[in-house]
Amino acid sequence: ADAAGSALRAGELALVELSRRQRDALKLLCRLAAGATLAVPGGLLPHDDIVGRPPGQLVRTAGGLKLLVRRPSLEEYALLMTRGATIAYPKDVGAMLTMMDLHPGDTVLESGSGSGALSLFLSRAVGSKGRVLSYEIREDHHNLAKKNYRQWRSSWEIGHIEEWPDNVDFIHKDITTAAEDMKSVTFDAVVLDMLNPQAALPVIRPSLKHGGVCAVYLANITQVIALLDRIRICKLPFLCEKIIDVTHRKWLIIPA
Repeated sequence: ADAAGSALRAGELALVELSRRQRDALKLLCRLAAGATLAVPGGLLPHDDIVGRPPGQLVRTAGGLKLLVRRPSLEEYALLMTRGATIAYPKDVGAMLTMMDLHPGDTVLESGSGSGALSLFLSRAVGSKGRVLSYEIREDHHNLAKKNYRQWRSSWEIGHIEEWPDNVDFIHKDITTAAEDMKSVTFDAVVLDMLNPQAALPVIRPSLKHGGVCAVYLANITQVIALLDRIRICKLPFLCEKIIDVTHRKWLIIPA
């Protein structure tokens, strides 16, 4: 639930967008701070005009532009936060979460962390009693994923009564060299978002529970074929349940 009064407060993230009645899409993410201003088309919007207001209100700039101000959803934060690597898009994340059938309390392995978008969705899915181990080989991506995760959590704690769970362990390491790390843990599910996911399969296999799901996020069919070839040639104990392409189309409805 939102904090008492539901007013936006300094220190939390706010989403500023053009009124839904206007066609031009504009969404800006900012962290509210006393005395700060946000540059918008046609002028500046002081953060002090936002702080203290309930989310969902229209704010008018000095130039007369109407802007809707509210708290961002996790989907919007993932799309607008700072990126170092291409994120797993929310439409695809939704499909993967469904395929993995995650529950509160589950333990999940992620490789790699990227910009931290998938890490956040996994964190919410497994809850305060669950755990996410997120491996990333690149130090810059590892650091950015941690930063984005912490920024979301700190903002959430200001605007909500219940805190966001601190359940993600970000590990700067090549997953293919982490066999020793895996011996003491059993994963309910694994998700791989990396250039060469087939190289990770022999490492994660002993720690994935029997019947557990390994979801692999791939950009093209060539990568899919390479993955299936490795499973077949190396006789790895994985069954390919399904390969899907998730489409997402926005509709613009204009009443006659």
